[in-house]
Amino acid sequence: MRISSLSVLLACALLSSSVLAQTHEVKMLTRSATAGMVYEPDYLQIAPGDTVRFVPTQSSHNAATLPALLPEGAEAFKGKINEVTEQTFTVPGLYGIQCIPHLAMGMVMLIQVGEPPAQTPELPSTLPKRALDRMNAALTKQAAQ
Repeated sequence: MRISSLSVLLACALLSSSVLAQTHEVKMLTRSATAGMVYEPDYLQIAPGDTVRFVPTQSSHNAATLPALLPEGAEAFKGKINEVTEQTFTVPGLYGIQCIPHLAMGMVMLIQVGEPPAQTPELPSTLPKRALDRMNAALTKQAAQ
């Protein structure tokens, strides 16, 4: 059996990209030192191919994409309540994440995958006020990076 140089090169490239990918942990909390109903951290900047592990450190939380803040071509996801959810992000852009039962209480976060977008996204006016305020705060953090 003869192995071509191209096959070896392709295998090395695939292995090296998976070795370089990181897993980031986000805690889902009912109460933190500064606020209630939060993701900790509430903003992440990651590379395409990285994975985020959402951990329900305290009960009754989940992680799901905000449909209005999802990059074109990216797939939405919805974790189950009280279960660890792992999501690998491959499409660059900004992802809004929500805890579905606690959206009205402002439990949202922002994940930037890859380079920052050319312009700040417009947030939907249908977001509850607390969620809108926290998402705007996360966008301010993102812009300062």
